[in-house]
Amino acid sequence: MIKQAKISDMITERLESMILDGTLTAGEKLLPERMLAEKFQVSRPSLREAIQNLTAKGLIERKQGGGTFVTKSLNKAMTDPLMELVATRPETQFDLLEFRHALEGMAAYYAALRGQEDDYKAITDSLYALQTLSGESSEVEAAEIKATREATALSDFYLTMAKASHNMVLLHVMRTMQPMLVDNIQRNFAMLRAGAEDINSVEQKIQQQRKDIVDAIVKRDPIMARSASHKHLEYIEKTLLDINQRNANVQRSLRRLINE
Repeated sequence: MIKQAKISDMITERLESMILDGTLTAGEKLLPERMLAEKFQVSRPSLREAIQNLTAKGLIERKQGGGTFVTKSLNKAMTDPLMELVATRPETQFDLLEFRHALEGMAAYYAALRGQEDDYKAITDSLYALQTLSGESSEVEAAEIKATREATALSDFYLTMAKASHNMVLLHVMRTMQPMLVDNIQRNFAMLRAGAEDINSVEQKIQQQRKDIVDAIVKRDPIMARSASHKHLEYIEKTLLDINQRNANVQRSLRRLINE
């Protein structure tokens, strides 16, 4: 005889799925118990039991008089001191770029393969927001603040792509890596803007490459989407390597002049 699932277990699984797919994010406050029970169309005792299950698993926490929240420390595994050290070492910036080939290429591939219309709208809107931000005058705010906003917006764009992949493991990895990703993007921006010979041309190419990724996803062409993602990162990687090489040559020339 098949044992019928308890209502509380079904609510537990549904809430777990909402945490996994990003519908509920770390630190987010849940709806009041009465409203949540109405939303799930279940009794409050069943809901309370589900909340207790999630609390025991460390996924949510209750604050006396303050409500129920998704645990803030869900993403701590990728923000521990060792990961912070990895993120801040200059030589690991290219390692992370290489790793992004796998993550973002996979996100683009499965977003094109499995995405729905609302996913495509979210990706398109995210790209538009990024383009709008990139086009803003830097005179309005400090360049460093704008760079942080741009890096965060670009990270959100990639996260939106990961959500559209409907792969919960990929989404979780990219979400937990988001602080490292923002830092990597910001450092890449800084190096490009400081060292590129024609930064306007570089930025135009990068913007077009992002659009190519989105166009391939919306056309539901996973091979093209993954290829566009790889092409985009390869261009950034080559440009940064060229800047590094040029800087190294300049340093060698300066040392020779000093020693003469």
